[in-house]
Amino acid sequence: MSRSLNKVTLIGNLGNDPEVRSTTGGNRVATFSLATSRSWNDASGSKQEKTEWHRCVVWNTKSSQLADIVERYVHKGDKLYVEGRIEYRQWQDKDGQTRYSTEINVRELIMLGGGKGGGGDFDGGESGARRAPAPATKAKAPAGGEDFEDFPNALNEEDDDLPF
Repeated sequence: MSRSLNKVTLIGNLGNDPEVRSTTGGNRVATFSLATSRSWNDASGSKQEKTEWHRCVVWNTKSSQLADIVERYVHKGDKLYVEGRIEYRQWQDKDGQTRYSTEINVRELIMLGGGKGGGGDFDGGESGARRAPAPATKAKAPAGGEDFEDFPNALNEEDDDLPF
């Protein structure tokens, strides 16, 4: 028997807020468009850029409530990592025309922070509505250690040791 693989990995930005709905069976599904871009220099040296739009579909399952997470935490402009499989569908519209769509059935989603609209950007963005809650109590520093407040710019530095 031959083996096959249908796996898609994308990193991009949301074009709009996700649309979340419930099916007649009560299952929840979220859909959103993810933009990926590439740029290059053409033969004349002019910079060119192309953006591709990917329709992503996220379902709640018995083991994961991913559509609910998308509804609560994912917003227009956010940078996301999505992993899933590509699916092609066809159907008849109300006029009898055959329609086709290509979708990414998302199985894993990671909100990527940094920059405007990133998953970790809770103090601004376009609406300013997503703000980090104020801490209820101040955590005590470990004995003999330094308090995080001793390094106020630690999260703002671009140079880190992360391998990605």
